[in-house]
Amino acid sequence: MVPRQPGQPHGPGKKGGEVTGPNPTDRGKAGSKQQVLVERRGIPLSVGLSAANCADCRTLAAMLDAVQPITRPLGRPRKRPDRLHADKAYDAAHCRAACRQRGITPRIARRGRDSSERLGPYRWVVERTLGWLARYRRLRVRDERLADVHLAFLHLGCALICLNFWVDGF
Repeated sequence: MVPRQPGQPHGPGKKGGEVTGPNPTDRGKAGSKQQVLVERRGIPLSVGLSAANCADCRTLAAMLDAVQPITRPLGRPRKRPDRLHADKAYDAAHCRAACRQRGITPRIARRGRDSSERLGPYRWVVERTLGWLARYRRLRVRDERLADVHLAFLHLGCALICLNFWVDGF
């Protein structure tokens, strides 16, 4: 047995970390969600990280503001997409207002009215991109305690997806 050094904790550290919360679908274990805003082909435009118990609609405005300008050879650079397709998790008045303030037409499914089958042709693109990100073992399960480290790995995974698109010639 070796005596404890000064400043060394008495036991193991607390689990969890920044940007974590009780997961409502996994018996209350601490977790986080990755949100991805993609374009039509599945190329990530913006990524975000939030606690598992945070509503998706709270992060939409920040995700839209993070989209970088698209450069074109002539004219003003277009800053945002024309339409936004989203599932029922984003069905809130402030989400629709945030889209309209930025000149984006919201196509958000309504709770209790729209079936998820109508979103099928659009939603699978996002699900495919999340599947591409899940190929990277470091992003499948969050082991990092610091949120900015996990977000950096998330950005790296998105950069690798963009690189694959560029190498394959779009």
